[in-house]
Amino acid sequence: MTKCSINKGDAVQWLRNLGAASVDLIVTDPPYESLEKHRAIGTTTRLKHSKASSNEWFEIFPNARFEELFSECFRVLKKNRHFYLFCDQETMFVAKPIAEAVGFRFWKPLVWDKQKIGMGYHYRCRYEVVLFFEKGKRKLNDLSIPDIIQASRIHNGYPAEKPVAVSETLIKQSTDLGELVIDPFMGSGSVGLAALTSKRQFMGNDLCDEAVRVSKARLFDHIAGNGNGAQLPSTLAEVRGNRKGRHGAK
Repeated sequence: MTKCSINKGDAVQWLRNLGAASVDLIVTDPPYESLEKHRAIGTTTRLKHSKASSNEWFEIFPNARFEELFSECFRVLKKNRHFYLFCDQETMFVAKPIAEAVGFRFWKPLVWDKQKIGMGYHYRCRYEVVLFFEKGKRKLNDLSIPDIIQASRIHNGYPAEKPVAVSETLIKQSTDLGELVIDPFMGSGSVGLAALTSKRQFMGNDLCDEAVRVSKARLFDHIAGNGNGAQLPSTLAEVRGNRKGRHGAK
């Protein structure tokens, strides 16, 4: 039976409530501190009030809290498991040594190639990095997969929404069927959807009310859809469209 649970709260506190060595994989994308700098100079679509969202923008998770976050991630992961962290180039240099200091082994930055150019000034960005960490030693399931993962960015979706295909690649590489994937900063639930479509279990958390609402709709629609053949919603726009059709919501 598919296991899927969603929580609203602080990411570190949520992790503290999980058992030690109880998780098979962590894939997450914190609202890192440098987003505020990018937003201030207009080089990111991560605005304080998103056109795609009726809520205020998510709260920034400060770099000063990375040590407690990574310590809890290390504690809840089983031995011989992986941890993937989405971030930008600036945060990469902050996060890597802290994660290593709490016990993780750093393998390399993976690249998510968005395939189309984004905003910016010098060499406009079309990629983000995914830091690949390991606790113990675990072989990837398919050694032919390159370190550049290509997937188009999400348009008109949840703020900073990641394509399901990117997380699906990471999940299939680092877990087996039925294993547990968690995301302490789940946003729109794309990691959760990737886990469920890959026949893994999922537990997610977010501090934002809308993130929790959207993720519940998206993931539980998927679980229900598996039983009746309904098409899976893959973006926030599709989730809202489905909800409008059923409930008359905006």
